[in-house]
Amino acid sequence: MNPNASLDFGYPWWLSAGHLAIAIPALAMSGVAHIRAWSKWPRILLGLLALWATTVFLLMQFGLRVNQAPALPTQSFLSTGTGRVLDIGAGTGRSTIMVLNARPNATVVATDEFGESFNHHFGHTDTPQQLLQKNLESAGVTNRAKIETADMRKLPYEAASFDAVVSAYAVDHLNRDGITAALSEVRRVLKPNSDFLLILVGNDRWAKFAFGPLLTHGGTRGRDWWAGRTKDACFELREDGTTPGTVWLLLRNP
Repeated sequence: MNPNASLDFGYPWWLSAGHLAIAIPALAMSGVAHIRAWSKWPRILLGLLALWATTVFLLMQFGLRVNQAPALPTQSFLSTGTGRVLDIGAGTGRSTIMVLNARPNATVVATDEFGESFNHHFGHTDTPQQLLQKNLESAGVTNRAKIETADMRKLPYEAASFDAVVSAYAVDHLNRDGITAALSEVRRVLKPNSDFLLILVGNDRWAKFAFGPLLTHGGTRGRDWWAGRTKDACFELREDGTTPGTVWLLLRNP
């Protein structure tokens, strides 16, 4: 059985399948335009709209795979394969499951504020903790995960208490002061010579092609901006990379 089949990360319909709602009417209208021999430009425009919406829908489903657990972007993260990992802004568990799948001997403390911001992004069908718990159960990793409520800007943990930290599409929701505070807290709770994997929304050409202004919570911040902020927080950049719509940085707490 594929565990991904029962995962539900709670993303809004417009992100996971919204382009299909454009593609189907556009394809239907293209057919009508062809049958009724509409003029050239309406047929071209409808065809381009249908092609765009269908292409983005397929990329979301089979490229970004928003409703599946992602692969770890770099095998250098927690290369020992074992340890206690903190996931800040864990949301519905995508990054937590990513780490636990890739590092079967590790454990994860999955944290989030689980407040109004969570409900804004993931809805109100279940409580935030229930959504996360269901996905951990579906992925078969509940015995290695613990859910806790915590603000990434003021973490309730002792210094140097984690072997690694991960955060995916969460820190970039904060304003500049919040980002500074979160990076400082990550460095405080992370053991020396340990990894911080920071995954962010990338406002690249792909994201602009697919969503225009809808994915803007990272503002105009790109890889260089984040490299500068993490350097100011005294992290060392080990690796970085991009995938469509995403920027990631593997950082080391010296």
